[in-house]
Amino acid sequence: MERSERKRGRALITAVSSKSTAHTDKKGNTMTTANPTDSVYAVIQAVYDAWAENDVDAFSALYTEDATVVQPGIHKKNKQDIRSTMAAGFAGPLKGSRVVDEPQSIRVIGGDAAIAITEGGILMAGETELPSERRVRSTWVLTKEDGQWYVAAYQNSAAN
Repeated sequence: MERSERKRGRALITAVSSKSTAHTDKKGNTMTTANPTDSVYAVIQAVYDAWAENDVDAFSALYTEDATVVQPGIHKKNKQDIRSTMAAGFAGPLKGSRVVDEPQSIRVIGGDAAIAITEGGILMAGETELPSERRVRSTWVLTKEDGQWYVAAYQNSAAN
């Protein structure tokens, strides 16, 4: 991943991830740490913020090099495949679209892996409500690299 892409992805995540947890250590000092589940969801939200901006560089910066995407009729096997597909989508049928999505569950496993389940879908340009036939349930697998979460795998299927 190029340094500028990774930096852009981190900037998006930082902008979205403002939640933190305050606690007191054994010496009585107040410490503030990000809640891991909030940090994971911040990455998912950053993906959707990049989508809303049709910013393929920021979008792809949030995925690992060997990330996979599986959707009905689609299997992308790496970040470059994901980037190419989204660039074509943002220039064509997805231009002006945005995603509405709500977390259903987020589990952090071992400190460096997470699984999130979300539900939502794509609002095409001009739409204000998500048609039920486009509602999807998604599974996200994220991994932590250099202290930052990235999407390693994404899969969705119809939620109906």
